Amino acid sequence: MPIAATIEWIDVHAEGEPGRVVLAHDLGVEGATMAERLAWCERNLEGLRRLLLHEPRGYPALCAVLALPPVTPGSDVGLVIVEQGGFRPMSGSNTICAVTGLLEAGVIPMTEPETVVRIDTAAGPVEARARVRGSKVTSVQVHNVPSFVVGLDVPVSVVGYGEVAADIAFGGQFYVQAPAASLGVELGIGNERAIVRAAMGLLASAREQVPVRHPLEPSIDQIALVMLHGPGTRPGVDGRNSVVLPTGPIRGDDPDSWRGSLDRSPCGTGTSARMACRHARGQLAIGEPFVHEGVLGTTFTGMLHGQVDVAGIPAVLPSIEGRGWRSGRGSLHLDPTDPFQEGYTLADIWGVSQVASV
Repeated sequence: MPIAATIEWIDVHAEGEPGRVVLAHDLGVEGATMAERLAWCERNLEGLRRLLLHEPRGYPALCAVLALPPVTPGSDVGLVIVEQGGFRPMSGSNTICAVTGLLEAGVIPMTEPETVVRIDTAAGPVEARARVRGSKVTSVQVHNVPSFVVGLDVPVSVVGYGEVAADIAFGGQFYVQAPAASLGVELGIGNERAIVRAAMGLLASAREQVPVRHPLEPSIDQIALVMLHGPGTRPGVDGRNSVVLPTGPIRGDDPDSWRGSLDRSPCGTGTSARMACRHARGQLAIGEPFVHEGVLGTTFTGMLHGQVDVAGIPAVLPSIEGRGWRSGRGSLHLDPTDPFQEGYTLADIWGVSQVASV
């Protein structure tokens, strides 16, 4: 596992979702495009991913993002998303974390009242507009990659829940999305275990039953995440959701494997995919705000800014806006005598135990 002498990071959370922004210029990541760099990370940095996110340095809800030199002239930074399920092409909350952390730490120059940050991702170019007051980023609006629907009300058979009508959509990652009520669960604090179990069952089953592939980036070919959603329950909120990230391997025929962690934020790429589905149903107009609430009661404000064609597929141009807060700064030290060179997981809080021999 190639590791630089020192790996530094900035800890940030976006509306509650923790993101570790890794200053990765010295990691030697190779590739002429961000898709090639993502693939290189998958081949070469799996050990580093585990080291960052697993115990004793990480925990199930933690995500990270590698901040790399950009590949496109005029861009400010390239981002590779690091999640418990693997390396991912794009994440809205992690982008908010990265922009907030890199600007407030002075890695990218900050200007008032707005700083535009141009970002290379494996899903395509992204632009972030950070609102700035003093030395503080007060919010970040992420203009995401084109988002599109793969299928609406796609039947997915889930063990113990029956057939579920789910939407399959792309918002920077592929999602399976369904009303929480269709799986017999309620959203909100106090229902976390039921949400996770139902969501992981749906995700595992959808992965096995519904093939996906991005028409321009064929390496993006898996339903990565799952969203259960419902209507807003307070004034000014248009909808609420819980996105769940797997913390280990999941199988549709093995309910014991249905373990995951809730996205603490309202989820940026998930909100983008959700807006694409609502627009396809005639429920969200171009230019109409969509306030989406997460499990903690925090919100992202989404909006569709136009329509485009992605290799013959109708798509929309979404943005999501939310807030980020720096929570710390640290560095990685790996002692060569440490028996846990890639960290470890135990099944009490993770989906599966992974412990090196000591």
